[in-house]
Amino acid sequence: MRILMLTQYFPPETGAAQVRLLEIAKGIRAAGHEVEVVTAFPNHPEGIIPAPYRGRFFRRDEVEGIPVYRTWIYPVPRGSFWKRLLNYFSFVFSAAWGILKAGPADYLFVESPPLFIGFTVMFARRVKRAKVIFNVSDLWPESAVSLGLVTNNTLIGLTTRLEEHLYKISWRISTQTEGIVRTLQERGIPAEKLVLLPNGVDPALFQPGDPERRLVQELDLEGKFVILYAGTMGYAHGLEVALRAADILRRKEEGRDVVFLFVGDGSERPRLAKTAQELGLDNIRWVPFQPLGEIHRYYNLADVSLSTLRRYKLAEGVRPSKVFPGLASAKPLIYVGEGEGAKIIRESGGGLVLPPEEPERLAEAVLTLKSDPGLREEMGRRGREYVIRHYDWQSLVRRWLEGMGLLGDRRVESAAGRRERGVSSGETEVSEQELRVIDQELGSNVGDRKP
Repeated sequence: MRILMLTQYFPPETGAAQVRLLEIAKGIRAAGHEVEVVTAFPNHPEGIIPAPYRGRFFRRDEVEGIPVYRTWIYPVPRGSFWKRLLNYFSFVFSAAWGILKAGPADYLFVESPPLFIGFTVMFARRVKRAKVIFNVSDLWPESAVSLGLVTNNTLIGLTTRLEEHLYKISWRISTQTEGIVRTLQERGIPAEKLVLLPNGVDPALFQPGDPERRLVQELDLEGKFVILYAGTMGYAHGLEVALRAADILRRKEEGRDVVFLFVGDGSERPRLAKTAQELGLDNIRWVPFQPLGEIHRYYNLADVSLSTLRRYKLAEGVRPSKVFPGLASAKPLIYVGEGEGAKIIRESGGGLVLPPEEPERLAEAVLTLKSDPGLREEMGRRGREYVIRHYDWQSLVRRWLEGMGLLGDRRVESAAGRRERGVSSGETEVSEQELRVIDQELGSNVGDRKP
């Protein structure tokens, strides 16, 4: 069986979607199937295309042995709504070339958002004559409307019609949360068409370890009690609550050695940094996005991990991916939010659950964990045991394939057949040296702690 993945985001970029998509691809291959990926040139979140890709329209890479067909995209670090639309639609059109260059496919796996990739899907399913597995990691435009980020009724109407058409033409609709499954069922999608693939973690990568002395010194964390937030900093995450809690804690005798370590980036990062500066917070550290293979080093610096969400309608069905690395690293987790994420923390016994947007409660929870090393150790142990049992990526992907009836289908194209297709002119493999350049240009280094 041959599966072609179509996604705007993929490693070496970092982020929840990128990690999930690579794990899905690896899981498909581990099940004995053929998998290829059509994606954009690396550019997210910095909005910079690395040197090895500049001046090109197309390039063939491999990521962990998986063939990846990359096409040009209009990069946008942080821009206006219209510039972001240009970013989305540039890939909508360029991805068609990647589809043509990729091999035959029985199934087309599509990552959404961005929803506009659906236009490419309509082309790809006809060219490849493949069944569509439409992966909905976030309901769009519903989530954007719920957060007040999209208010144009014409755009909402057009994207809703596109969304409904994609649901109609899909063979299966895969989702990351039970809340999305329920919402789609309420909208009339048959239950047999829906399959759950929750976010997970690689427990072998994220496991307890000692903090690196160099990082401790570089980030000025000697003798500090470290609260780690690692991941995207978007509007939905409501990270103001962490800054307000940091402000409260620095004014308390028992909280003066508490430091909040933010690792990542996102649309809200500049505003958060400005707020921290205005408040005069000296108990904040900033580190850019890290590659998947490096982020565990920052969890080993932490005493507690943190996940936050703003209060909004669709938050009930959100299951933040950043929850799982923290639990796997045996760090007690403070979950500020409601819904499915809160349910996981309560079931695991691996942390504390707080209501959104209440910084006083967050500051209090930090001091509770700080004062009780035994509680932290017990929560850490329970959290790690829980994710190993329920959220190991390899097991999740196998169950997902089984739920679609694809686990036993092992019709794989022969190696000779792949050689026959070969690598077309203009296609190249990415070298180790180029990978280092790409990582550096995408902000993989620790860099300056200041925003």
